Amino acid sequence: MEQYKQLAETIVQHVGGKENVKSVFHCATRLRFKLKDESKASAATLKQLDGIITVVQSGGQFQVVIGNNVPYVYKEVVDVGGFQTSSTDDEEKSGVFNRLIDVIAGIFTPILGPMAGSGLLKGLLAILVALGLLTQEMGTYVVLNAAADALFYFLPVILGHSAAKKFGGNPYIGMIIGGALVYPSIVAIQGAGESLTFLNVPVVLMSYASSVIPIILATYVSSKVETFFNRHTHEAVRNFTTPMMALLLVVPLTFLAIGPVATYASQGLANGYSFLYDLSPTIAIAFIGAFWQVLVMFGLHWGLVPIIINNLSVVGMDTIVVGVLMATFGQVGAVLAITLKAKNPKVKGLGTSSTIAGVFGITEPAMYGLTLPRKKPFVFGMIGGAAGGVIGGLFGTAAYAMGGLGIFSIPVMIPATGVDLAFYGAFIGMAVAAVVALALTMVFHKEEVTVESQEQEVAQSVSEQVGFPVSAPLKGEVVSLETVRDEVFSSGAMGKGIAIMPSEGAVYAPFNGEIVTVYPSKHAIGLRSDTGVEVLIHIGLDTVKLNGKYFETLVTNGQKVREGDPLVRFDMDAIAREGYDTITPIIVTNTDHYLDVLPTYTGAVEANHGVLRVIV
Repeated sequence: MEQYKQLAETIVQHVGGKENVKSVFHCATRLRFKLKDESKASAATLKQLDGIITVVQSGGQFQVVIGNNVPYVYKEVVDVGGFQTSSTDDEEKSGVFNRLIDVIAGIFTPILGPMAGSGLLKGLLAILVALGLLTQEMGTYVVLNAAADALFYFLPVILGHSAAKKFGGNPYIGMIIGGALVYPSIVAIQGAGESLTFLNVPVVLMSYASSVIPIILATYVSSKVETFFNRHTHEAVRNFTTPMMALLLVVPLTFLAIGPVATYASQGLANGYSFLYDLSPTIAIAFIGAFWQVLVMFGLHWGLVPIIINNLSVVGMDTIVVGVLMATFGQVGAVLAITLKAKNPKVKGLGTSSTIAGVFGITEPAMYGLTLPRKKPFVFGMIGGAAGGVIGGLFGTAAYAMGGLGIFSIPVMIPATGVDLAFYGAFIGMAVAAVVALALTMVFHKEEVTVESQEQEVAQSVSEQVGFPVSAPLKGEVVSLETVRDEVFSSGAMGKGIAIMPSEGAVYAPFNGEIVTVYPSKHAIGLRSDTGVEVLIHIGLDTVKLNGKYFETLVTNGQKVREGDPLVRFDMDAIAREGYDTITPIIVTNTDHYLDVLPTYTGAVEANHGVLRVIV
């Protein structure tokens, strides 16, 4: 879509250009860049853009938090920059731990969505069986169970593809290796307890269905074998000799050594977690409930993803997911309290949307936008998560498949035997997590409304004597930004400012400065004054959909302008006939760099008449 393409172009520009990007991939909510030089990226500018929640620099990654639309933005970023869709630069000197986290994220990110969908379908089947609407003998159940279980049974095949891409090997060779591990005749021999040899060497047969570690190690070895034969084989025969040699060497080696060793390691990992969980289920889940969001902040939660999947495949259940659910609702409770206490419309708007997103498992808006900047609510959210984790531990709540986030993770907590007391622990725990965080935030957190009001009064009283003036870039009628029928602008999420209902189709420079961004659709333009004030002029609402029709830009990126210079001409009557509102927000996008941004004029105004004052 056009808006995603425009956002992608701006993101690539402000991470230092495509030549500064070593690799990029995405997770559930973020674009994760590896940059050659992070100092060339402008995190402050990116944070102000519509469509970006925040920017995080952690673990050797420059992370641009987008939210649910990240797959669409990622696709456009890849197209705009001409980037590869997988990262193979794991040899960079960023530390072993960071590289390990990067590898895990790169392998599992592409399959988490389908895995969650499959898990939810499993949960739905469990509900239907529990309600007596289906039985496991019915054909309907058999077909739907095949759809739900296929990913988990053939997980080595799917991981073979994503792991090979991450390691720089041929993804289809990785899939073939995974397929060999679950090949029907091999599975039949293993199931019957019969013996098998390879060149008279006994094969230790194990069940590799739903396994994780064996295929990852096997594809890593295969990538090295492929690299060797690609370098030492003539290009005329390389396309078929390299795959043949990789399969000839790696598949037997996997059955003889890699698979058994990795399987024992998997079982040891699962048994180790089970041992800790058995020592104290309440402490184990409470710990995850308390610190999951901290792990997310630094991208370290990826280290637990293989453990979750491994627990499901080896033990048949997992409790880390329960802690994640409690951590999520801890943040939901904290941000709901902030929303209820807030006097600022911007905070209320952001809080409402963040609460809703949190219920569905997306906590980045709540965490980065509200709880973390205020510190105490974030801690209260952690405490709430821990309290919910205690409940989950006491009830013995567990997940039996990989599900979605937030409330979408609840269906996978129904065991195959049907709804039990442990399942109800999920509901009680998430309620406790939210209520504890909400109560603590309501009682102990104070929004600094009085100080803000005092600052605003002081700023208003001197607004005509101090600060930087911003002139009207259009002729028309000045109205409050809150009246704009687009929450992105009216909530103040983009910054403070005013809006003008234009009476003629011309936009002029509101100060002396430089053109920062001319959008390809020509409907908006960004400027920076000589003193550093950044302003976005957005002509109309949703006019990006016109793709530049009825607009004419008169300047280019980087061009110096003087106050009053013409910037854009547009046919406001034609735009209105197309059904678009021509009201034009004028936003100071770096508002948080200043004490305040105050409107100084309302009503009919001529272009270049003062309408805003930025208080330093």
